[in-house]
Amino acid sequence: MHYIWKEWKENIRGKGLWLSLSIIGLISVSILFRSTALSFDKGFYILLINLFDAIIYFIPILCLFIGAFSIFQEKEQKTLIMLLTKKDSFASFLLRKSLALYAVVLVPLLVWFFIYLLLLKFQFQLDLKSYVIFLLSIMSMALVFMQMGTAIGSFSRSRMQIIGSAIFVWFYFFFLHDFILLSFLPKVSYESVKLFSICYFLNPLAAVRMFLETGIGVYSFGHMSRLLQAFMWTKPVFFLLGNLVVWLAASIGIAIAFNRKEGVE
Repeated sequence: MHYIWKEWKENIRGKGLWLSLSIIGLISVSILFRSTALSFDKGFYILLINLFDAIIYFIPILCLFIGAFSIFQEKEQKTLIMLLTKKDSFASFLLRKSLALYAVVLVPLLVWFFIYLLLLKFQFQLDLKSYVIFLLSIMSMALVFMQMGTAIGSFSRSRMQIIGSAIFVWFYFFFLHDFILLSFLPKVSYESVKLFSICYFLNPLAAVRMFLETGIGVYSFGHMSRLLQAFMWTKPVFFLLGNLVVWLAASIGIAIAFNRKEGVE
């Protein structure tokens, strides 16, 4: 609780969290206004997809910065060294700091989307199961990129290094990952399509999108070819869970292995 309270007070004084929530709120409201012409019974699903397509560009980079600067701030204020000299290991600090970040960032997001659901009630016929799937998609994406941000903050020595690393990670998952896979696409055969599938769903954005679109019924697996069946060799929820395990473990491992206790201005 001490870490959560400390993180909450720091974010109240800072502008990062409020700016992030304001951007997400403005995008959500603008999508709602643009969707007023949609039908009462089917418009809800179209709105969820449109909203996801809009905020998917912002949540990853915002969470990267929030996670990275939260760790780096501990270095600047010398509180990290003080904590580690009290026989507290960096792994223990990172775990508590990460849980505090989850609470401070994800809880306000959930509160906002609960309020947003009340607004949607007056416009569309609601599907609570689909909305829960949408929330799980958003929370999973925020969680993964926030943990990546803590890794960036752990090994970075300056704010400029954080900005460069965060932008590179964001750019890689949005553009480079798929571009690299496209270069291997002509060589994919029925025997190697499972490996290609694993590489494709290592991208958190791809795993989250597939989980959302299949969960709310936008994308169906009916009448698939044998090659596509081999590509989707397990359920989308397992791709998402596997992605969470891989990237959370990798981010924590990188943060612990390459952490630097001090930062420079």
